[in-house]
Amino acid sequence: MKKIAAGLAMALLAVTIFGPSDGYATKTSIADIDSQLKKLQQEVKEAKAQQEKAASRNVEAQHYKNKTNLNLQVVLEQVEEVKGKMTDINGQIKNTEESLTVAEGELKDAEIRVASREKLLESRVRLMYTDGSVSYLDVLLSSKSFSDFLDRADSLKMIVDQDQDLLVQHKTDKQNVIDKKLELQGKYAKAKQLYSDLESQRTLLKEKEAEKQQLIAFYDKEIQTADDITEEQNAKLVKLASDRSALETQKDKLKAEEAARKAAAAKAAAAKAEADRKAAAATRAAASSSSGTSSEPETYSGGDGPFLLPVGSARVSSDYGKRTHPVTGEVGKMHTGIDFAVPQGTNIHAADSGTVLVSEWWSGYGYCVIIDHGGGVWTLYGHIREGGLKVKAGDSVSRGEVIAESGSTGRSTGPHLHFEVRIDGKTVSPWPYL
Repeated sequence: MKKIAAGLAMALLAVTIFGPSDGYATKTSIADIDSQLKKLQQEVKEAKAQQEKAASRNVEAQHYKNKTNLNLQVVLEQVEEVKGKMTDINGQIKNTEESLTVAEGELKDAEIRVASREKLLESRVRLMYTDGSVSYLDVLLSSKSFSDFLDRADSLKMIVDQDQDLLVQHKTDKQNVIDKKLELQGKYAKAKQLYSDLESQRTLLKEKEAEKQQLIAFYDKEIQTADDITEEQNAKLVKLASDRSALETQKDKLKAEEAARKAAAAKAAAAKAEADRKAAAATRAAASSSSGTSSEPETYSGGDGPFLLPVGSARVSSDYGKRTHPVTGEVGKMHTGIDFAVPQGTNIHAADSGTVLVSEWWSGYGYCVIIDHGGGVWTLYGHIREGGLKVKAGDSVSRGEVIAESGSTGRSTGPHLHFEVRIDGKTVSPWPYL
């Protein structure tokens, strides 16, 4: 019955596990999903703790069950030993009873002999001692001569001595039989007592055996309960894993949709932003030509794009677009990102949340980090100082998280951050995204 109930419970739980997860379809934001994932993680932790506790309980119950079985075996051996002893005692009691029967027969024969002797003695005493000493005198005085007198005196003395010996022997024989009977009765009583003691011990051992059997039943129940808990927690862990997978899928879908929106917005704004940038650059160039000052962009602190400025307010030392390479001197070389002039060791922040694709030395970029933000959008952070990498490939990072420290590794003329935005692997101007 218990197994049937457990089977029904598992079947119902299976329906719960593998049924549709309608609750997760209502999650409309990544923040909601992250909150639910955090809750699921706590439930997983609790389920594993319960599982470990049940496993420990199972092992402990099994240990005591085995120990109880060993003790029970000892008890059963003791019971068999007691049975053997009781068989011996029964034999001793039987022998004792047979000895008593023989003794009673001997006593009866002795009593018959004693009764016979008493009649003989009584007649002889009555004959010899009816008149006391006169009878003896009559016998002696009836002597015909002195020698006859002596003969008669000796005969009388012998008769008296024989009678005395007969009385002593009779008395001793009777006392010995009585003593033997008392001795045998004592042995019989002792044997009876020993039999009673062994019977009591057997009863005690039976009670102990029953107790052991109850303990075994108890530990069997403990083991079954622990197994049920373990199965329940296993099923719960499977359900939690299924729920988590559903949430992760939902989250990835929302992230992809968000990244797609960002990419679409960025592409839509790219043309206008590029046109505005070129117009502003032309204006700065014209102003520079007329005033004779440098055409270097001023300090930039961020715009209306979706990405966070990775180093905060910083001076732009080299813009996106064609330029004369500061190291090789090549004219018209395409600069694929924006250089922010910052001191050595400045914290570099993730422009948005995503997954780290690269965190190592990467050609002319020196030490470099590349983050995948989903939807084909990447950001690249180059010329990081040696020992300045704070993340590794495969890490998930949050928007604004410190991922590295600025430096001047690779092809670089001084400490700065080279920042790129790539769409589907191709570099674009970062300006619309900042």
